[in-house]
Order: sequence, then structure tokens, then C-alpha cells
Amino acid sequence: MEMPDKPQELSAYLDRHFTCACGREHYASLKRVSIREGALKDLPKFSKELGFHNLYLVSDPITYEIAGKACMDLLSGAGIQAKIQVLQHTGFDEATIGELLFNMPLDCDLLVAVGTGAINDMTRFFSFRTGRPFFTVATAAPMDGFASSIGVLNINHLKTTVDAQTPTAIIGDTDILKGAPYRMIAAGLGDLLGKFTCLCDWKVAKIITGEHYCDRIVELVESCVQNVLKDADKAVDRDPQVLGDIMNGLVLTGVAMSLYGNSRPASGCEHHMSHYWEMMFEQKGEKPVPHGTQVSVGTVLMLKLIEALRRGKIDFDAARDFARSYQEADWESEIHSAYGPAADGIIAMEKTAQKNEVNAHLNRIDEMEQHWDEILSLLEALPSSAEIMNLLRSLQSPCLPQKIGVDKDLLKKTFLYSKEVRARYTLLQMVWDLGLLDTLSDEVIKECAED
Repeated sequence: MEMPDKPQELSAYLDRHFTCACGREHYASLKRVSIREGALKDLPKFSKELGFHNLYLVSDPITYEIAGKACMDLLSGAGIQAKIQVLQHTGFDEATIGELLFNMPLDCDLLVAVGTGAINDMTRFFSFRTGRPFFTVATAAPMDGFASSIGVLNINHLKTTVDAQTPTAIIGDTDILKGAPYRMIAAGLGDLLGKFTCLCDWKVAKIITGEHYCDRIVELVESCVQNVLKDADKAVDRDPQVLGDIMNGLVLTGVAMSLYGNSRPASGCEHHMSHYWEMMFEQKGEKPVPHGTQVSVGTVLMLKLIEALRRGKIDFDAARDFARSYQEADWESEIHSAYGPAADGIIAMEKTAQKNEVNAHLNRIDEMEQHWDEILSLLEALPSSAEIMNLLRSLQSPCLPQKIGVDKDLLKKTFLYSKEVRARYTLLQMVWDLGLLDTLSDEVIKECAED
């Protein structure tokens, strides 16, 4: 089947193989989605339809009370064998994997993630490594990773993207979603706002590095975000229809990641900032705000950075001098200071990616200079930071770093070093390539302090 040339409803993409004008085949293995009032009742129904008989549910103490206990009651009433593991190791790291493995029934044929975010990522990774499919039962809609085929775990103190798998079914009961803390609802919308900068990342990377790009998937994500944001102001009233639309949009952007085979369609520089903050907070034993909230603040920061870039004139010869001044040993020393225990993983990633290597850096500057008018048109098409800040304020959601516990020192390190979280070309890398990240970030930090 050919990839639709115009964005379609979520159901059009479920469990279908597509050929595409981008030259790749796309497939999302998600088979069932139920986002509605009373959707929890579809858990035993979907299990039976798809031939699963022995379920292993994963929750934490909070999500057990929200939905885990009800899931177990529904499965018992339907005559389906099930066990639930209420996680005690909630660092979502190697210890959590060990707990899941130790308690897994040997005859289980389906895992069920009861929760959001980290519970989903851990379950999708564990199911992938044990060769078992999994379902997701959402307890809130704060992020877009529900239908993703990758996960983010804490491995050796580093937020690490790992191969995983897409769930076989996703259940979002609006009776449960509307009871989530409002900050989680706003976080889901915040995660969708990040698509503005992440898609611009991808478009710029196509020009500068020749990275593969898919118009159809970009159009799908852009359409999804616009559809959700048009009624975003009703989320504050916990309108079930709007919350269902948010959940549907988050699932659809996750399907886009699954169709493409990685997180490029939905995660860019704004997510890298969020991952860096999460690592830094966790190293200090502090709990960060929800991921989507961090992403929305990262989006504001990136828009401000691009606005600062557009105010000045680009000196490509000065950028080349900056590229030639790079000293790997100095960079490694800075990374140890910026990342602490996670530094070794960052350094190892760069040795493979070589994104800071001088000749590669110079080649990118040449491409930028040749195509700068085209790049500038993409940057001008972004929404303004003021627009996004006003929207976040209307949602009663933080829009500035100081409101989420990111002080001036951490913010400076974020601008300079969060690009190292992934070996992926982003707007942050572009501004660094131009030798302007240090000076322009100071402008943004000052502007944030005055807002």
C-alpha cells in the first residue's frame, strides 16, 4: 500500500505496510487503539481478540491505585490469568530491569504497562528483550512516546535511547485521563509544542548534512499538532473530548516515530534539553517536572535562540576559524564537568559520531553558507517565542527555565552541552557550528531573567 499523500485518521496507519515517495517502507505494528470513556473495559476484549492468555502487568504504587487494580479486576472477571508487579525500583534503570525479570511469570505471553512515560519505556524495552508483545494502559497523557518503537532508560547514569518495540494495543480511558493532575495534561500539550522545533531540526539537517527526510511523515505530525492545538484552551476545564484528542494526537505522533523507525519525527533539540535536565536533577536526587513541561520550556528557549540568531549577521569565515580551534581534550574536560557520572557515555558517543570533528564541521559550514537563504526561510516560519509563551501561560504551564528549577548556571550548561545528549543534527548544533552558541545563549539567558 502507498503511504497516503495527505494526513489521515489514526486508524488508517494501524498495522499496515506502506511504500513511500521518500524511498523507504513504513510500518507501525500497533494493532488496536481505544481512546474513549470506559476504554479500560477493552483490555480483556483486546487480549482475547489477539489470543493472549497469561498477562504480566507493570505499575508503580501510584498507577496501581489509579488503574492497575481495576485492570486486574477486569481480567479476573473475564477469566484471564494475570499478575501485576508494583515496581519498587523506580529509577527505571538496570535495577528495574532486574526486578521485572525476577518476578516475571515464565508462562506470560503479554506484558501490560499501566502508566505513562518511564513505565512505558521500561515495559517496551523489557518486552522487546524478552520477545513478548505488550499493551499500554495510560493513566495520563503527558508525552508522545506511547506508540514509539524506542525507549529512554537510565543506563550507567546516562539517559540512553534504546531499541524497543511499539505496543500492540493502547488504551486511554478518558474517565481516568481527566483525573490526572493538570500539570500532566499541560505536559502532554507541551510535548506537542516541541514538534515545531524538532521538525525544523529535521528540515535543516536535510539541507546541511543530507540526512534522509520524509515529507509524508512531517506533514502527518504537523497536521496532528495543529488539530490538537486548535482546542487546547479547553484542556484547563478537563473537557473529556479535548483530553481524548490530546491523547489521540500524542499516540499519532508516536505512530509517526514508529513508521519512520526512530524518534526523528518527534524529538529534537528541545527534547535534548529535557533529557539533560533530567540527568542533572537525578544526579542531585531531585525530581524534575514532567517531561512534556520541560520540552515546552526547551521549545521556548530554542525559539528565543533562533530569534537572537536572526537578529545578527552570519560571518561564515569566523565560523570556520571557530571550527579549526576545536581541541578534543578541552571538550572532554568540559563534558566531565557538565555531565558528571554520565560523561563517559557522552564521550564514547562522540568518538563514534564524530560530529565535532573539524573537517565534518567545516563541510557543514560550507553547506550552510551555500543554502543560508533556504535555512533562514525555515527559521522565519517558526512561531515566535512570545506566541508559545502566551499559549503556555493560558494553559497555566511554566514557560521559563527558572519556573522549573533550572538556574542560570544550569541553563548556560544546557545551551552549551545538551546537544551532546544525542548524535543527531539539530538547531543547537547548527548555532554551535556557527561559533555563536556561547554569545547568543548569554542573550537568551538575560532575556529569560527579564521576562
